Amino acid sequence: MDQVVVIGTGVGGLAAAIRMRCMGYPVTVLEALPDAGGRARVFEQDGFSFDAGPTVITAPYLFEELFALAGRDWRDYYELVPVDPFYRIMYPDGSQFDYVGDEERLLNNIRDLSPEDVDGYLKLAEHSKRIFDIGYTELADIPFDTVWDMMKVVPDMMKLQNYRTVYGLVSKYIKDERLRQAFSFQPLLIGGNPFRATSIYMLIHWLERKWGVHYAIGGTTSIVHALLQLMDELGIEVHFNSAVDEIEVGTDGKVQAVRTEDGRRYDAQMVISNADPSMTYARMVDPKHRKKHTNRKVDRVQNSMSLFVGYFGADRVWEDQAHHTIVLGPRYKELLDDIFDNKVLADDFSLYLHAPTRTDSSVAPDGHENMYVLSPVPNNLSGLDWEDIQDEYFDRILTALEERMLPGLKGSIVTKKCITPDYFENELRSADGAAFGPEPILQQSAWFRFHNRSEDIDGLYFVGAGTHPGAGLPGVLCTAKVLERVVPQPNASDKVPVPEVKKNLRKSA
Repeated sequence: MDQVVVIGTGVGGLAAAIRMRCMGYPVTVLEALPDAGGRARVFEQDGFSFDAGPTVITAPYLFEELFALAGRDWRDYYELVPVDPFYRIMYPDGSQFDYVGDEERLLNNIRDLSPEDVDGYLKLAEHSKRIFDIGYTELADIPFDTVWDMMKVVPDMMKLQNYRTVYGLVSKYIKDERLRQAFSFQPLLIGGNPFRATSIYMLIHWLERKWGVHYAIGGTTSIVHALLQLMDELGIEVHFNSAVDEIEVGTDGKVQAVRTEDGRRYDAQMVISNADPSMTYARMVDPKHRKKHTNRKVDRVQNSMSLFVGYFGADRVWEDQAHHTIVLGPRYKELLDDIFDNKVLADDFSLYLHAPTRTDSSVAPDGHENMYVLSPVPNNLSGLDWEDIQDEYFDRILTALEERMLPGLKGSIVTKKCITPDYFENELRSADGAAFGPEPILQQSAWFRFHNRSEDIDGLYFVGAGTHPGAGLPGVLCTAKVLERVVPQPNASDKVPVPEVKKNLRKSA
């Protein structure tokens, strides 16, 4: 039986490889970089282990499913611990708000900031749960291949007021501007602007309330390594430094092979691309195999904002910091306008600070602090010269952190590095240097997003941030889950059995 070739070892690609192998297909994975993870890579530097990208683990059952499919117990491969608070939000007026999972504590924290908003929050939470029940529970792993698939859910979307934006829906229930920001920033975690992302993305709020926020000991990279270990046990071949040059398509319009830039060729019955769909079509598929509709979608896609991420290690610790902190600047909507629309680098910024050593001392030398700070910035349509400005921008951010929350920071740093939109465009091959693929607006969601099954080429499928349901770890894991509904089952006689678990392969052995 011909194999399935998966392009890319982002979380979506790893999950797709495991699901296809558990269906009975032989699987080969090709990765352009020398290491796995995609956005979830790890940077090792001077004794520090920096998660390159995702640090917030929600809906952990989606990882657990991958091990259960193979007859394994996830607890033998990695360790998850809850994070409390989920996020600490710091405001420019000096106030702060801890977003926690326990409802009584959460209501008390709301009451401390704005007593009149407690009842409004309860109504908002109930509304977000109804959105979650439809938008996530019923639709997250359902393919949207046809317009009719989309039209069937429109009545529910109207009832749930998904014509409102996230910020608009939050503002319907919450009056205090600080709390409006606290409960509307979540679309930024998947590349969306709260002022134009449809309120269907309020499901993120209930998703966090339902399953909590978790951290993987050793960092998110420990889950990537666990998935690689599982893939090795299942007999999945992974080839690094194997950038794909072309997806070969036969005269019958069906995929037949994948060729890498160094000339290797892999026969394929199916190809699953974890690469940016825009880049897959533009760089890997001969134009004669692309339809006008696809070319228009590639040309017209509105990509998300990008990120500046600074990683740094310090020779001291700040014990009073939370694991996840949102440091809000003086402007909210106006700053987002600059990032998403004006595409200028503003003088002010809002930041996300990740401090894993609050939870896990293994990611830094003894007595040291491991942190990364993330600033949403315009994608590369801005024309900014990041080589020229990155050091000065990083220094401004560190100065702001030192003044607001980390006294003595700059004099304590012993190692640092940063990534910019150029990293997303050049190393991760993301169109426009976008950090999250197509921006999650209504016109680029569900049927309007790149489809999980190619409309042009038989046997070509997509997983990852660029396809339905979208970015974020739960989103990309669900893109792999969708495959089980659109990929044909192998013939019983062709299935390759999944190896049974062996005790000596277990972490606990």
